[in-house]
Amino acid sequence: MTKFSQSDVTILLLDSDSVTRAALHDAFQSAGYLVVTAGDLGEAVDRLDEIRPDLLITRPYINSMPGRIAANYLRSKHPGLPVLIVAGFVDDDRLNVQNAIGEFYTFPKPFSRDELLTNVRDVLQIIRSKA
Repeated sequence: MTKFSQSDVTILLLDSDSVTRAALHDAFQSAGYLVVTAGDLGEAVDRLDEIRPDLLITRPYINSMPGRIAANYLRSKHPGLPVLIVAGFVDDDRLNVQNAIGEFYTFPKPFSRDELLTNVRDVLQIIRSKA
């Protein structure tokens, strides 16, 4: 498995809830990741003009738009962008559909900070091992 350093990883965090966005930003930044945030799809598109993220982390809905739709739109701007959806409820059918999309992962809530960081590290290791 390919090893990576968190400081070499850029995460684009797309979350319309400012409190959640700030908490996740702090968690990822304290773990050593470079984190760029966006509160809506337009802001995320602007960020893609500035950076080339290794992972997009978003939620099931961004301002009433399904997170999967937002993620696919961002992938049209940055092909192959791996996506991690952090969801409150992920049923088996939804999980199977999302996992059938290449580099599209889900992580259910509730979770601890450590569980989230472990899951992100595991997803990044999978992504890096495929490169």
